[in-house]
Amino acid sequence: MPRPHFKKNPCLVELRQRQYCTLPAKTILYAVNLQFTQKHRSSTLCSTMYLVSILFASLAITPLVLKTFFPYFWKDAWYLANLVRILLKLVLRRRRKPLFLVLDRFLEQSVAHADRPFIVFENKTYSYLDTDRRSNKIANALQRHSTLRPGDTVALFMGNEPAFIFTWLALAKLGCPVAFLNHNIRSRSLLHCFNCCSAKLLIAAEELQEAVEEVLPSLREQGVCVYLMTKQCDTPGVEGFSDQVEEASDTPLPQALRSDITFKSPAIYIYTSGTTGLPKAAVITQNRLLVALAVLDSTGITPGDVIYLNLPLYHTAGFLIGFIGSIETGSTIILRRKFSASQFWDDCRKYNVTVVQYIGEVLRYLCNTPKRDNDREHKVRLAIGNGVRAEIWKEFLNRFGNIYVREFYASTEGNVGLINYTGKIGAIGRVNYLHRKLFPYALIKYDTERDEPIRDSTGLCVEAPKDETGLLVCKITNITPFVGYANSQQTEKKRLRDVFQKGDLYFNSGDLLKIGQDNFIYFQDRVGDTFRWKGENVATTEVADILTLIDFVQEANVYGVQVPGNEGRIGMAAVTLKGGEQFDGNKTFSHVASYLPAYARPRFIRIQNAVEMTGTFKQMKVRLVEEGFDPAGITDPLYILQERNQSYTPLTGQIYGSIVAGIIKL
Repeated sequence: MPRPHFKKNPCLVELRQRQYCTLPAKTILYAVNLQFTQKHRSSTLCSTMYLVSILFASLAITPLVLKTFFPYFWKDAWYLANLVRILLKLVLRRRRKPLFLVLDRFLEQSVAHADRPFIVFENKTYSYLDTDRRSNKIANALQRHSTLRPGDTVALFMGNEPAFIFTWLALAKLGCPVAFLNHNIRSRSLLHCFNCCSAKLLIAAEELQEAVEEVLPSLREQGVCVYLMTKQCDTPGVEGFSDQVEEASDTPLPQALRSDITFKSPAIYIYTSGTTGLPKAAVITQNRLLVALAVLDSTGITPGDVIYLNLPLYHTAGFLIGFIGSIETGSTIILRRKFSASQFWDDCRKYNVTVVQYIGEVLRYLCNTPKRDNDREHKVRLAIGNGVRAEIWKEFLNRFGNIYVREFYASTEGNVGLINYTGKIGAIGRVNYLHRKLFPYALIKYDTERDEPIRDSTGLCVEAPKDETGLLVCKITNITPFVGYANSQQTEKKRLRDVFQKGDLYFNSGDLLKIGQDNFIYFQDRVGDTFRWKGENVATTEVADILTLIDFVQEANVYGVQVPGNEGRIGMAAVTLKGGEQFDGNKTFSHVASYLPAYARPRFIRIQNAVEMTGTFKQMKVRLVEEGFDPAGITDPLYILQERNQSYTPLTGQIYGSIVAGIIKL
C-alpha cells in the first residue's frame, strides 16, 4: 500500500505534527477528509448566510431607494404594463374576421349583459338589450322609408338624449358615417357644417325644428331629406319620423350592410374650430373609434362603475370617452341634457355615481357652488377629463374628498394623446420611454410673434429643452396616422414638414407644452387663432367674419383675454369703423346673437382707428392680448356685452373692478 504524501497535503502535515502519524494510513486519510469537509461546509454556509443577509437588506432598502431616486417607478411600470395590454388587445381585435368594429363590441355586451342598465336618463332606464332593439327599430325605419345606402353620410342634429345614442347605433348598423352637428349653432354656421361632410340626410331633434327651418330652403335646393324626431310635422320638406320608428321592426340588421367598411373608413365627423374660420369636420375613422374603446378601460373602470355623462355628445370628450369608453367596460351611463353645478352632486348621490367626466370649467363651477355639510358624501372615486388648473384641482380635492383626478391631453383630430397616470397636480402627462417610441412626439421651439416654428440654419426645427415651452408635434406614421379633416386643404395646414430631417412629416397640434426636469408635461397655451372658453374652442377668424358683416364695421381683430378666476380666455374684438359711421351697441348685439353661440360672442369690443398688422400682413394680437380689457390702461373706447340690456354698453372702471372681484360673473 502506498504511503500518503504528507508533504503535499498540509492537513496531513498538521496531523503528523500532532502525533497522529502513528495511526494507520486509512484512518489518517479519513480523519483528514472529514476535517476538510467540515471546514468547507462551514465556509459555504457562512457564504450563503452572507449572501442571504445582503439580499434581505437590499430588499428592505429598495422601497426607500426607489422612493428617493425613482418616486414614480411603480406607477411607470404599471402604466407600461397597461399600455402593452391595451396594444395587445387592439392588435388581436384588428386581426379578427370579419372586421371587428365598435358596433360589434356593443353587440357583444348586449348579448352578454342584456339586462344590465346601459343608459339612465331622466328616471328612465334602458338596458343594453333595450338600446340594441331601439336602434334596430330606427335602422329598419330608415331602410324602409328613405333612400339611404351604406356609405351615405347622415348629419345628426340633437342634444344629449338617448335618441342620439340610439340613432348613431342605428346608422352604424346601416354602414353609414355620421356627422355630429353642434346643436347650439345656427344659420350660416349650421349650413356650413352640414355641407362640408356632404350629408344626404339630416335627422334632428323636435326642439330644433326652428333652427332647421332657417336653413331648410338651402337643404331643399340640394335635395336633402330632413327627418324630425316628432310624430307629425306640417313644415313642407320636413318629415316626422317618430311614428315610423314606432311601427318598425326591432329585428337585427344583417352584417352584410357593413361588408365594405375598412378600418380607414370614416365612422363619424366631429367639428372643431380652427384657424381657418368656420368649424372644421375632423374625420374619425373606424380604427380611431376602435382605439377609443380603451380610454376608460385603461383607467381601471369596471362593469360595476356608474359614469356621469353631462358633456355634449357631439364633442370628442362626451362621445368618444364617455359613451364609446362605456361600451368597452360595460358600465352604466347616467346621461344628462347639460351640465348643472347645482344638481351635480345630488345626481351623483341619487344614482351612486362612481366616475365623472369634466373639463376645466366643470370643476371650477363645482368649487364655486355654496358649501354643504354633505360635500364629501358620495361614491365618486375617479374624475377623468382635461383643462383643470392646478389651484382648482387642489381646491376640488380639499372640498370633495379623495377623488382620483385623471387629467389627460388629446385633440379631436390629433395623432397623439397624453395622460397623467400618477395624479400629480397640474400635469397633463408624463414622458414614458415606450409611449414616446410608439408615439414619436416632441416639443419644438416656437416664435409666438411670427406665429411659426423656429428653424436653424439648415431649415430644420429646433427641439425645446426641458423647462422651456415648445410646440407639440407628433410624427405621422402607420401607428400614429393623421387623417385630418373632410377638407383636404385644411388637413394640409396641420401638417409640418422638415421637422428634424428633410422630408419627414409631423402633425402640428397648435398647442404649447412644457416638459419639466421631472419628466412631467404641462400645458401652457394655444397658438394661432383659436382660444377656449366655456369648454368650447372658438375660431377667431369665424367670429371676425361675422363681425365684418355688420354694415358699420370695417375690420375686426378677434382674440381671447384672460379673466381672473376663470378658465380659458373670453372673446374680445378690436374693430375699426367705416368712415363717418358710429358704433351701435344694440345692432351689434342683435347681429352676434343671431349668428354666434353664446360662448363665441365677443364679451368685450375695443374701437380702434386702425387694425395693427405684421410685415406679412397678419393681424397683431400679442399686445392686444397683454393689454386685456382694463379701461385704466386703454385709451380706446371699450364696450361690454350686456345680456339683460341686449346691447353692448360702455365698459367703465367700476364694471371692470366688479369683474375682477368676481361680483360680475362672465
